[in-house]
Amino acid sequence: MPRLISCCEREMQPKLRVDYESLLRQKVEEVRRSMSARAISQAVSRDCPPGDEGDQSQRIHEEWIFLNRNHLYSKLLKELQDALVRVEDGRFGVCQACQEPISGKRLAAIPWAKYCVRCQEQAALVEEQQLEEARG
Repeated sequence: MPRLISCCEREMQPKLRVDYESLLRQKVEEVRRSMSARAISQAVSRDCPPGDEGDQSQRIHEEWIFLNRNHLYSKLLKELQDALVRVEDGRFGVCQACQEPISGKRLAAIPWAKYCVRCQEQAALVEEQQLEEARG
């Protein structure tokens, strides 16, 4: 885990930038391996004979879980890749909404964070409101 420093500076220290870049690349590989392992396991389970209705129901449920996990992993992979782009172009560690530095504690917990805590909370509220409106 990268050493925490004060994020009051706009410019991230080069050593810390390299540490975060390495951490993000490791996480990308971890997510890719996990997605591959799940895909292989799902393909193997499809080779099983159909079985009774209970077996089919279980298999459908497992496929649903697989698809949801895969969607979440795909979303995380995109966020990780976006964070790597921000590292490369010097925008890493700066909130995309308010342009203020993201706290070191937040980056230590979620290195791919694109918003500071305050702006993330606001974005979550907006997203929640949009979901409520879509539901009717």
